[in-house]
Amino acid sequence: MTVAEIYAAEGIVQVPQLLAPAEVERVRTAFMQQVETDRSMDFDDGIPDGDPLARYPRFVHPHRRTDIEAGRIARDLMLDSRILDVVTTLIGPPLGAQSMFYFKPPGGRGQALHQDNLFLRADPETCLAAWIAIDDVDAENGGLAVVPGSHKTELVCPEPADLTESFTNAEVPIPDGLQKIQTRMTAGDVLFFHGSVVHGSRPNTSTDRFRRSLIFHYIPEASTQIAAFYNPLLRPDHQPTTRAEAIGGGPCGNYGDAEP
Repeated sequence: MTVAEIYAAEGIVQVPQLLAPAEVERVRTAFMQQVETDRSMDFDDGIPDGDPLARYPRFVHPHRRTDIEAGRIARDLMLDSRILDVVTTLIGPPLGAQSMFYFKPPGGRGQALHQDNLFLRADPETCLAAWIAIDDVDAENGGLAVVPGSHKTELVCPEPADLTESFTNAEVPIPDGLQKIQTRMTAGDVLFFHGSVVHGSRPNTSTDRFRRSLIFHYIPEASTQIAAFYNPLLRPDHQPTTRAEAIGGGPCGNYGDAEP
């Protein structure tokens, strides 16, 4: 099956070794240096002091910080032709909407099952994630679990999450008839998945392994609106553009100020 056929059937496709080992190491080094010296890209998740995620918080929109190396790397990779070629195959001409970096150190909680487009609210159609493994990833260090086929279901409204397992407080149930599977990835692999795919992760139970990841979200160029947090968007030629603000929050309420 082709990449497009796998994506159409499952909403998820993994492309191995899209980034070379030297590129992965450059990303890892830049973001580790950044988190040790400057926390200005932190997203305030309300993590209490003493939590492993308080020392290694997630960075949001690093691609907007072209004054620092980590930001320049994020922007370049967000618009890298190797990634955009796959994105274009899956959703047509794209716009870059978001970048994120997760450190997920040993002992770090996971993120409850969720669907990205509940937050981005791209319309028409949906968003697409490109999840780049910066470390080898499996169940032990909190790799993603995904629900193939869930992109074909209706948006599922969240329920309360187990805060001993998740740093976010809402979780969507697995749609009837589908099941969760655990991903395994090698550093440099990229997992592309539809904005309605149910996915999440459990805590990093390893004693000495990070689960770092660089994540991009894209929307089709044909989208007419998106949650305000994601404007301005980036065109493949690096020029900014905007879409109208999604108003109303949708059937599950307003998650537009939260983050996937």
